[in-house]
Amino acid sequence: MTGKEAKVWTAILSSSVAVLVLSTSYRFVNVILTEEASELSGYDPCCDYPCQNLGVCVSDKFSDYTCDCVGTGYYGSRCTIPEVGTLFSNLIPDATSAYGLLTSHDWLWNLINGNNDLRDQFSAQLYLSLSDFTDSPPAFESEHTFITGNVFYNKSLFTRSLPPVPSRCPTPMGTKGPKEYPDIDVLMNKLFARKEFIPDPQNSNLLFQYYALHFGRQFVQGPGTGPQLFRGTGEMDASHIYGTEEKDRQALRSGISGKLRSQILNGEEFPAILSDEPDTSTSQQVKNQTFALADPMFSSSPGLFVFATIWLREHNRVCDELLKVHSDWDDQRLYETARMIVSGEVVKITLVDFVQHLSQYKLDLSFNPELLHGTRFQFHNRIHAEFNHLFDWHPFVADYLLINEANYSVKEYSSSLDPLFNEGMDKFIEALLKTRAGEISARNHGESMYPFLKEALKASRDMRFQGINAYRRKFGLRPFSTFEDLTGEKETAAVLEEMYGDVDAVEYYVGLLMESSDSSISGLTMMNMALAWTVKSIFSNPVCSHLYWKPSTFGGKVGWDIIQNASLQKLFCQNMRTHCRDLAFTVLP
Repeated sequence: MTGKEAKVWTAILSSSVAVLVLSTSYRFVNVILTEEASELSGYDPCCDYPCQNLGVCVSDKFSDYTCDCVGTGYYGSRCTIPEVGTLFSNLIPDATSAYGLLTSHDWLWNLINGNNDLRDQFSAQLYLSLSDFTDSPPAFESEHTFITGNVFYNKSLFTRSLPPVPSRCPTPMGTKGPKEYPDIDVLMNKLFARKEFIPDPQNSNLLFQYYALHFGRQFVQGPGTGPQLFRGTGEMDASHIYGTEEKDRQALRSGISGKLRSQILNGEEFPAILSDEPDTSTSQQVKNQTFALADPMFSSSPGLFVFATIWLREHNRVCDELLKVHSDWDDQRLYETARMIVSGEVVKITLVDFVQHLSQYKLDLSFNPELLHGTRFQFHNRIHAEFNHLFDWHPFVADYLLINEANYSVKEYSSSLDPLFNEGMDKFIEALLKTRAGEISARNHGESMYPFLKEALKASRDMRFQGINAYRRKFGLRPFSTFEDLTGEKETAAVLEEMYGDVDAVEYYVGLLMESSDSSISGLTMMNMALAWTVKSIFSNPVCSHLYWKPSTFGGKVGWDIIQNASLQKLFCQNMRTHCRDLAFTVLP
């Protein structure tokens, strides 16, 4: 019996029906496709993707191929014949059914949420199932279509969930669709351009959008690099607060009581101004900005500046709390311990507030790293290029922001700190809470987002991302059979069919945005992928591992309690001048 078969039989024999559904329904849904021999000559035969169910295609002198089916649960010349264990696993509800279960049946989840042990068991099985989609160690990167040691040892590269489309193919998607990509400007005009603002169906506010953008900056590419290169460690490491390099981390520190550099303006604590701190960083990019922050982008966007400031205040507040108990500690120990505590707060808030809202799960997600100790979970992560593109949530951006009866355009409130300092930080935060974000959907990109959309589409083409259906198969979803199946309506489907000809040829990012979302924040493809990558990143943080997850890591009870009680509400209310109420990722009444 193979390892995969053993896991299936163990789940069937030892779990309740409900836990079984959750623990396995997010696994890859293997779809047996009809065998069609490639009749193309002069091209790499792997362009036709003849190997099904994640089998690996190996070309033979560009005239023939073999399929490596090891580990797929299938065998045969094209990996289409299921093994015994696969037959049983295919009887289990697929990811679409599992998501439907997790977002409905309130009465069931009220019962489960009322029992902490039961809720923890469901949470653990969910986290494991989601993390299974993220390969550890990673297998692919953008420079090769096959597995190399480079993907593991070269930490400057984004890894890939799926390898690039082979370069020697008749079409950008292999053999399906047009010989050239559709013109980007035409795509923008017909499928992306906002005619009128479409609000998010889940009532998300702009604070949610900026949280996603702020924490996502831990993983993004650095200046002057290609789209396949990134900066960061691959874990949710709080580098968006402390910096990615030691020289910048040192430069952001005050050297007193473990705290970060700051200044007082109008009675409030803000990051230090760079002109007052000439030695703040050796990075020319950082020197050219106004404030001493881990990421120069935070000095130009007030929404990002809000989060950078709140986290700075939280770090310095935590240092004060540690000093009450450990007055004998020096600056270094206070800084390092506060950094560990704040890292714990980051991962918890991202799970219990951000992921909870993103998923719309009725299950109250448990933040208890011990649930994954001693399991198959691997406390290691690398960031995928597809993850970086998936969080390009440009449609979220609202056209205007109303602050104190002053209406600021998207250009004014997203690229200048003037609205924040003119109206006051607390009032700016209140405006973010009250402003509804846009729906992640077709025809909802504001004009100011066009340059970013163009850049994202060009980068995905440069990296030869496979089509949307390939990613659905990878992440446990049935591939779309028609364009209307993808969009859920006829008008957009007709435009897509005119441009791509075959639903298998629809580009990754285009497919993510065109997919119907029903009542969710996004289409299920984007949702499944975002949840899998985010959950893996959260629990891959070292603070979640068995060696770190103990009170002594966080200065004893004082730091342990800060993490255990952390929430979005507490983070802001403890670091704002005015009293805050009902602070969440949904629009305030």
